[in-house]
Amino acid sequence: MRTAIGVDLGGSHVSAAVVSEDGAIHRQHEEDLEDLRFEAVIDALDTTIGMALRDAGDVAGIGVGSPGNIDAATGAVLYSPNFGWENEPLGERLRAKFGMPVFVANDARCATLGEYTFGTGRQTKDFALLTLGTGIGGGIVARGELALGYRWGAGEIGHHQIRPHDGFVCGCGKIGCFEAQASGTGLIRHAFAVAPSFPRSALLDVPRDKLSSKKIRRAAQAGDGHALAAWNNFIADLAIGLANIIAFVNPETIALGGGVSSAGDFMLAAVRPLTDDLTTMVPKGTTRIVVAALGNDAGQVGAATMALRGGLTTGAPVAV
Repeated sequence: MRTAIGVDLGGSHVSAAVVSEDGAIHRQHEEDLEDLRFEAVIDALDTTIGMALRDAGDVAGIGVGSPGNIDAATGAVLYSPNFGWENEPLGERLRAKFGMPVFVANDARCATLGEYTFGTGRQTKDFALLTLGTGIGGGIVARGELALGYRWGAGEIGHHQIRPHDGFVCGCGKIGCFEAQASGTGLIRHAFAVAPSFPRSALLDVPRDKLSSKKIRRAAQAGDGHALAAWNNFIADLAIGLANIIAFVNPETIALGGGVSSAGDFMLAAVRPLTDDLTTMVPKGTTRIVVAALGNDAGQVGAATMALRGGLTTGAPVAV
């Protein structure tokens, strides 16, 4: 069975895994990133990919999921605000270093390919993945093909505006982006926004820099009034975004991944009926909203699948 190296390049760490063509992960290696300058990240990639290659033996190639707008043809990172990069030749440098095919794509699009091929997207033709973490990443599969867009920007689900007049300021500079309202960070901001109505809330005893979306969600599940008010506002905004995605691309399945999705049925039971209420142009209830199956492994699995197929496509494998 063929294998490839799947790499997930994040803002705090880089991980590389040996992945076989059935989507199974065999070995993983991880290294923290303390310096996000391009040369420092290249060094970290050299280390982690090198360890994975020693475990793997012969591989078809290397796939890398990186934050930012990526030229899928060359693997150059055109713009990555997370890293402060512009026009960095990531694919070219790694091909020269390892002497084998290297494919680079946006990390959320890689995760979408992984989840579509080996997770909740199997047996579908129209699919969307949302990763609900510090921000919101995503990807769209239409008629069995991963949507990349004219300049490789398709799938930036987090940056459509849902509350342009009264929402939170997004990291991209706009007001009320889906990401600003319905990410893990958005849940925290909702908690601060409703805090004046709950002056005796136990959540206010937590230092501002220690309040996490997980703590808010657990408090909401326990019935805390402050947490429930924040959670309900978060769910309302999440439903708006999901209903918009249904209107945009009418997927059969929307999978929710990322840290916030660990809420599982508590989140799904709340957001499904609200999304149905906002769905108008397709039959209500026909879009499945589920928790993603691959979790944090989706990015590595998708990146390796990209390498095995010779590019970022959900179609038949291409020889490399």
